[in-house]
Amino acid sequence: MTMHRDLVVNKITDILGATDSSLESEFVAMCDDAKRIFITGAGRSKLVGNFLGMRLMHSGYTVYVQGEISTPSIREGDLLIVISGSGETTQLVSFANKAKSENAKVVLICSKSSSTIGDMADKTIQIGTDDSFAPTKGMPMGTMFELSTLIFLESIVSHLIHEKGIPEEEMKYRHANME
Repeated sequence: MTMHRDLVVNKITDILGATDSSLESEFVAMCDDAKRIFITGAGRSKLVGNFLGMRLMHSGYTVYVQGEISTPSIREGDLLIVISGSGETTQLVSFANKAKSENAKVVLICSKSSSTIGDMADKTIQIGTDDSFAPTKGMPMGTMFELSTLIFLESIVSHLIHEKGIPEEEMKYRHANME
């Protein structure tokens, strides 16, 4: 078991080491400039988006996760965050097109330097490099992208909380209380 844990941790460390760290401040600035933030993804990438959405909400942003019944329409001044390893998922391409048609900004978090969503996005954040995600035994079907993206985004939230001086008590106050 230790061998596999070390393999996963080392692979994530390599991927994040190859990720452009200047993108973190650009991402935070886009969130700060948005009236509202919408987050979307598919499959496990959507779950990573759920993590991000919760933490951004705890941090005081107005956040919606696409697909929830209470998610409103996206409009000018809003930001759509798309998490997609390939940047090609048909439904997510459609969401990005809709956001752009409403003059909302789009940021793509992906594993590829070029993609359909990336071509229309205002900012593309590539996790790792095009060579970072070669098939690895025991880590199937996007595992490394999803885990690396989760840690990348959690580190951004950690930085954001620290830089803005958001006390944990304030975050706890925003946390769901009907659990």
